[in-house]
Amino acid sequence: MNRPSGPEYDGSFTPWLGVRDLHKSISWYSEKLGLEVAFLAEEAGWCELGIGAEHVFVGLYRMDSPGGTGGATLTFGVRDLDRERARLEELGVRFDGPTTAIPGLVSIATFRDLDNNPVMFSQPLRAMRH
Repeated sequence: MNRPSGPEYDGSFTPWLGVRDLHKSISWYSEKLGLEVAFLAEEAGWCELGIGAEHVFVGLYRMDSPGGTGGATLTFGVRDLDRERARLEELGVRFDGPTTAIPGLVSIATFRDLDNNPVMFSQPLRAMRH
């Protein structure tokens, strides 16, 4: 079998977000999304939050001006989007608008973290493709 050219990935994946206050953001992601600190480098302003999947983390990096307007959106698949949305709304999280359904494919709902970084929940409306 021919292997496609490109990097030899090690199986880890850590998208990261710029945040103003590392500890407030750690608390937000822990309280709202149930993520747990897997690694913290206080002196570097860096944290990795485990999502429950092996070698997959959300990185938080302390920055003076994080921006929060990047093109990437952290998207978490959930089993019951309506329930999770209601739970977050009870915790004071505001969503960008109503839940959107793409018939036969997926339902999505987008919200923002403390630094305006976009975060999304998605729920498949058919069998998973992978």
